[in-house]
Amino acid sequence: MSNAATATRTELLAGIAEVLEEVAGTPADKVLPEAAFDADLDIDSLTMVEVVVACEEKWDVRIPDEALESLRTVGDALDYISSEAAK
Repeated sequence: MSNAATATRTELLAGIAEVLEEVAGTPADKVLPEAAFDADLDIDSLTMVEVVVACEEKWDVRIPDEALESLRTVGDALDYISSEAAK
């Protein structure tokens, strides 16, 4: 079982904030569940792929390319990682 399966939503959010800061230089205080990756956080599609790879490694989950399009906000990513980790 991955650590995402036992992490709280707050812990997952903090982890996503860490990933975004490392990969894209996004300040952690901007990483809110309602923040849109493109409009609010200036994450382009190439950077988003790097974010996904880092999240997959961090939480030992798989995020297929088809799922990437549905990850519009930080909250979408939180929900996806939580649901995959629970499997």
